[in-house]
Amino acid sequence: METAAKTNEFIGKCMVMASDMMRLRTQHIWLDYDKEADVLYMSFRKPQRATTTIETDDDILIRKDGNAIVGLTILNASTR
Repeated sequence: METAAKTNEFIGKCMVMASDMMRLRTQHIWLDYDKEADVLYMSFRKPQRATTTIETDDDILIRKDGNAIVGLTILNASTR
């Protein structure tokens, strides 16, 4: 694939992601991906300071501070 096509594909994927993220009720989102562990970390507050972590049945950890969700940890992220 030529460079311009790769660039356009990348920009297209970013635009889809941006559109989805705009629907979230948060002002900031930090993303970190650990390729070796295949884990995606999403933080909605820095510093995160979660007081509770809830593990779901589908390999997602919900990080909360009181009633507020301050982050998600998504295991096996590349297979979703």
